[in-house]
Amino acid sequence: MRKKELLIHHPIHDAGFPSEEIIPPGGFGAVLARAGVGKTAFLVQLALHAMLQERDVLHVSLHDPVNKIDLWYRELFQNMAGRYGVPRANDLWQDIMVHRFIMTFKVDTFTVPKLEERLTDLTVQGIFHPRMLIMDGLHFDETIQEKLAALKALAARCSMAVWFTVHTHRHEAAGPSEQPVSMDALSGLFDAVILLQPEGTMIPIQVIKGLPEGHPAPRLFLDPATLLIGKTEHRESA
Repeated sequence: MRKKELLIHHPIHDAGFPSEEIIPPGGFGAVLARAGVGKTAFLVQLALHAMLQERDVLHVSLHDPVNKIDLWYRELFQNMAGRYGVPRANDLWQDIMVHRFIMTFKVDTFTVPKLEERLTDLTVQGIFHPRMLIMDGLHFDETIQEKLAALKALAARCSMAVWFTVHTHRHEAAGPSEQPVSMDALSGLFDAVILLQPEGTMIPIQVIKGLPEGHPAPRLFLDPATLLIGKTEHRESA
């Protein structure tokens, strides 16, 4: 019942995506924002949503150690449980944390074959079978096309949905699709694209790609204090 309570209240349901999983197995999703705005916090909350559904999540970090990522999960879970008054939250945390595995790599030595080797070690032994992969800290540089192609193939073989954090820059121009120009050439690879762009004291969640055609934009934001996803009845004007 406690899992059901958090799932029912999870604000991502108000985003209007066609399914709770947002992107299909083998699909790509991206969360774009400047440094420190909340990309990791947003994806951790998507991961918690999957864990509450007993779907395994592999979180790959290329810049933070395991203990820091683990702290993100614990704090955001406790904040979510506190917001909705979930009883015995610590017991629930123990139940769902078995559905998360954290890996770390050095960003300058990361390769998809290395990831696949470590992932195979887990799956062949029946230890862990992720259905969601979070790639946190991958540099979208001149080598990204090759890495994305390899990750796309890996995701298809393993039936995983893959989410990326994408670092943007304050003065980067927006392309025709409202996302930074640097992402326009890659947009065909992504099933969902979400932009976190502060407006005044708010951090609106802008769904650039992934909603059904004609669906109204969701009224969601990240709380700057807690970095929890929340709902609002209005948006501050830019």
